[in-house]
Amino acid sequence: MLDFIYYPVSAVLWLWHTAFSAVLGTGSGLAWVLAIVFLVMTLRALLIRPFMAQLRFQRTMAEIQPEIKEIQRKHAGDREKQAAEIQQLQQEKGFNVLLGCLPLLGQSLVFIGLYHVLRSFKNPHVANYVFSTTQVQSFLDAKLFGVHLSATLTTAGGALGSVAAVAIPLMIIAAVATYFSARASVARQPRPANDAAAQQTRIMNMLSQWVFPLGVLVFGPVMPVAILLYFVTQNAWTFGQQHLIYGREDRAKAEVPVRATGVEG
Repeated sequence: MLDFIYYPVSAVLWLWHTAFSAVLGTGSGLAWVLAIVFLVMTLRALLIRPFMAQLRFQRTMAEIQPEIKEIQRKHAGDREKQAAEIQQLQQEKGFNVLLGCLPLLGQSLVFIGLYHVLRSFKNPHVANYVFSTTQVQSFLDAKLFGVHLSATLTTAGGALGSVAAVAIPLMIIAAVATYFSARASVARQPRPANDAAAQQTRIMNMLSQWVFPLGVLVFGPVMPVAILLYFVTQNAWTFGQQHLIYGREDRAKAEVPVRATGVEG
């Protein structure tokens, strides 16, 4: 049903694994680790432009808040008129909700695809999407710090200690990175225009800052080490990208008064 997601994700993972295994060897667990990491990096590189569009979306939201408040004040008893004028204002400002959601949507689709593809590495005698049976066996044998990439805490059995030594730190790192990424994003949000929007924003902020990080810890035990590695890479990229881009924006804003002062002088 979702083959339009599974095959592209599988193909990108295959390309990176093929490249790294050509250097490190077909039986190398590191080749699989790097393939997963570079799959994430490939996705996030493709989503840089949508991410920048998301930032513009957030800035536009901040800019039009006073005008939205004025429309709501002017047509306090007419919700239809409010909605029509707000929609017209958004169109004039190039406000596009889809652009604001695109990065999250893209990341979600890739996660679904990767989770399914990695969970489908079960039988070494059965090919998995674009992967041959030899590559399936290679993944099943692949290890990170002595622990199979396909291992989970709930199915570790007698190897629980060694799996926990790898999986739990990955879970904690992913949860912490998720929290700080969400915190940085929330800190730059404009204030909502009305109480209803404020309540919705508070709910979303609570989900992103607390529920999502806790979700990594709660569901981490049933996730393969390979998926936990994906989460760590994904959230580390997000945190680094935010730090870089937000820092550049803040420096640019700080330079504006300085330049203005220089001109006046």
